[in-house]
Amino acid sequence: MSGPFRLGLTGSIGMGKSTTAAMFAEAGVPVWDADAAVHRIYAPGGAAVPAIAALQPQAVKDGGVDRALLKDWIARDPGALARIERAVHPLVAADREAFLEQSSDKTLVVLDIPLLFETGAEARMDAVLVVSAPAEVQRARVLARPGMTPAQLDLILSRQMPDAEKRARATWVIETTGLEATRAAVQDLIETIRARHA
Repeated sequence: MSGPFRLGLTGSIGMGKSTTAAMFAEAGVPVWDADAAVHRIYAPGGAAVPAIAALQPQAVKDGGVDRALLKDWIARDPGALARIERAVHPLVAADREAFLEQSSDKTLVVLDIPLLFETGAEARMDAVLVVSAPAEVQRARVLARPGMTPAQLDLILSRQMPDAEKRARATWVIETTGLEATRAAVQDLIETIRARHA
């Protein structure tokens, strides 16, 4: 692959992925965030608004996609999610390609993709970093979020690849049990990759 080294970053809910991504950004590494890309294309004037309006006009409000209304539609219509994904995935991919183009002069970029393995995105990466923490730490972090219930967490986990499988498929794994240790591991990894791909 030409251009920068593409490091895919993933991890199950509550494993510290966003915190780890922020540490890469603080160290000067460009980070593309799949969730943020979806927010951008759903915002008023965003690329996904006409596509969603064509599928479900009621899901568009004030010029943008209303995620709550979209969720209601998905809950009512078993085929809705697949149709939304077919419309939105190419737009997210275009956002990612634009990011890679803007970062073409960099040695390393991070692509933060929650469902990296589940969507087959690892095929487009040079390596994959999985962030992980013990199950009890993960559970405590997620249940501390406002409005989160044990039942909701179990449902989310049932849709994600198990942590053990992600770890087995990773190029590197960083344990996120302490902030300073995580930051040091991120710095070490940046230096390792830059040394190999300078």
